Amino acid sequence: MRVSEAVEGYLTHLADVRRLSSATVRAYRADLADLTGATGDPEVAALGVEDLREWQWEASRSGLSKATAARRTSAVRGFLAWAKDAGLIDGDPAQRLVAPKRGRTLPAVATAQALEGVLSTAAENSREGDPLALRDHALLEMLYGSGARVSEICGLDLDDIDPERRTLRLRGKGDKERVVPYGVPAGRSLDAYLVRARPILSARGEGGAGRAVFLGARGRRLGPRAVHSVVSRTVAHVVGAETLGPHALRHSAATHMLDGGADLRAVQEILGHASLGTTQIYTHVSGERLREAYKLAHPRA
Repeated sequence: MRVSEAVEGYLTHLADVRRLSSATVRAYRADLADLTGATGDPEVAALGVEDLREWQWEASRSGLSKATAARRTSAVRGFLAWAKDAGLIDGDPAQRLVAPKRGRTLPAVATAQALEGVLSTAAENSREGDPLALRDHALLEMLYGSGARVSEICGLDLDDIDPERRTLRLRGKGDKERVVPYGVPAGRSLDAYLVRARPILSARGEGGAGRAVFLGARGRRLGPRAVHSVVSRTVAHVVGAETLGPHALRHSAATHMLDGGADLRAVQEILGHASLGTTQIYTHVSGERLREAYKLAHPRA
């Protein structure tokens, strides 16, 4: 069996057995397509560690970041481990493959004061009743108020909202569900959007909206690219970035919860992280803020 055929089997395994999201499967496909192209699509059993090292070396010459190179190496390791378990190869050459060490980069985070200004402006813009302005206000409030991933917000249905308890039922990575709270300001903006704007947007889609909460200008379920555009347009300038994705609001929510004294385990549950180590990066973000405050304020800094 050639590498390309084995890759298709592995991707099916990721989607059907491990229940990874379609976006994650697409990312694996892109990373493994690079391996297929670079090695000339040989028989999977003929792949050796030297072929893999040659592939890594060629990738390093193309100017890939360490994080991207490490991710691709991880994808190949997972693929070949599956191939061994499936009986396609006798030994796993990727076990001897060394991934480049990732440099630690802290996530972009807006200050609570800056986001207060952004959300106040969004609320002001929505007062005239424009459906998209009402939607954008609710969208920003819910992203920041719940710490949800953009895919989780885009996949939100009306039945997933419990307005009495102010909670959302989110479907995260691996199709895992969790219930997270949201605050009073987010609740107000969401109510205003659902009553005053969603019916108008839904009518534009002639019934194509289904049960989706957030809709686009044409009345269909809002997609991640449109959410990215809203966040970048409204939040990027307060962080000092040219472009900024919805994940910045998730990063900000996590950091501000920890700054406010939230337990790390509680933040892990809210964010839906499988590992506590993933959540711990936000303690470093708070630490950096303390260090900067020290440098500015202490006479002997």
